[in-house]
Amino acid sequence: MRSNVNKMMKLAMLAAIGLMLMLLIRFPIIPAAPFLEYEPGDVPALIGSFLFGPVAGLIITAIISLLQAITVSIGSGWIGAIMHLISTGTMVILAGLIYRKVHTLKGAIIALAVGSLSMTLVMIPLNLLFTTLFLGVPIETVKAMLLPIIIPFNLFKAIANSAITVLVYKAVGRALNVQMNLPVEENKA
Repeated sequence: MRSNVNKMMKLAMLAAIGLMLMLLIRFPIIPAAPFLEYEPGDVPALIGSFLFGPVAGLIITAIISLLQAITVSIGSGWIGAIMHLISTGTMVILAGLIYRKVHTLKGAIIALAVGSLSMTLVMIPLNLLFTTLFLGVPIETVKAMLLPIIIPFNLFKAIANSAITVLVYKAVGRALNVQMNLPVEENKA
């Protein structure tokens, strides 16, 4: 029971860090589409997926997606939340599954590369469906944005978040273990 509470606290901390990163670090990277903003909020979900497995990464993603919908992405609301949950969820699940099988730096890089490509690819039909049906953008406009804007943006975001994950993964893992672990029993003199 104690380990479940400890794990839930760690997942909550990662979700809180993801929310803070999303709220504090946001900027457009493609001048033609300033509404597409890079934010590193997916990094804690990827770390959670590596530390605790793909389901944990998906839980963190779901929490961040919900909070994103009611805070910074209020304009896209539930549509943005669903698109984020599906795209980032795809990335963290695939990356987590691969990293679980190949638990090395090489495995992490392969996992993040596959996750980045899958996130980018899944955003193509999501944009064609959700952006046209629910945001009222003509499908021709969305199709015209795929190659010059949507695909490069999602690739950049996924690769940047993957690189940050590789750089901070071990340090965050150590910090969570040190910060969250309680002594089992004190020595009695």
